[in-house]
Amino acid sequence: MTKISVVIPVYNTAKFLERCLDSIVEQTLQDLEIICIDDGSTDNSSEILEKFSQKDSRIKIFHTEHLGVSCARNLEINNATGEYISFVDSDDWLDKNFLESLYNGAISTNSDIAVGGIIRKHKYNKNIKLSFDKTLTTDNIDLKFELCDVPELSYVWNKIYRTEKLKTLGLKFEEGRYFEDCIFTPQILYYTDKMTVVPKVFYHYWRRKNSIISCKNEKVLTDNKYAHEKANKFIKDHNIIISSHEPKNYRFKLFGITLFKIRAKGNKKQYILFQFIKIGNYK
Repeated sequence: MTKISVVIPVYNTAKFLERCLDSIVEQTLQDLEIICIDDGSTDNSSEILEKFSQKDSRIKIFHTEHLGVSCARNLEINNATGEYISFVDSDDWLDKNFLESLYNGAISTNSDIAVGGIIRKHKYNKNIKLSFDKTLTTDNIDLKFELCDVPELSYVWNKIYRTEKLKTLGLKFEEGRYFEDCIFTPQILYYTDKMTVVPKVFYHYWRRKNSIISCKNEKVLTDNKYAHEKANKFIKDHNIIISSHEPKNYRFKLFGITLFKIRAKGNKKQYILFQFIKIGNYK
């Protein structure tokens, strides 16, 4: 059995696709099934996929009409043959040892999920959104949500999932909507058993200026509200307690006047001078 099936939905990301595929085919863990779903691309993404598949027999390409990332992921969950499954967006990339580190962490602890850190990058800077100092394994639901910073960072792609468990649960990405991760991630964390976090390894998330999610049209705004409301309702209905979800305030005063304040939420901090000058952002 292949160790990991990597599922990559592709839609008009030719500008970034080679970087993504290079980071996967060059992983230190070579026992991979690489499933690329060309979701009706109209640029030269298809040609790039074909070029890579001719060089690497692990790459399987499926062409569909444009149905959206959720449909593409759902299409391949049942077809994946790997022991674990990983979802990668086609404009992102991985540390070279990302998949091997997560796989070893999952296998050594018999975990359903292994989680790595997240670095968000765009043209001018980068921001570490999630990182871990040490390996930690837990089956405590509240702690799983806190470690992954869910619902705020409800991303599916910085994790690997035991394929058999995913198929048994029958969880699917909600189709026809954006922010589908926000709905899926709380459910998969709740219904699976052990989870392991892995330190010092990162998924690199490229924040494109012209990405669909960056657009503020009516559907994006509506789906954003819908997904977050549904995620928060799931958390409330299942009595999940996330101690790091609400920010904590630390004040530094002189003669009763607040000169300096820190707002901390998980591993993110915002520094506030004189109540109005803000440096950083915990959101």
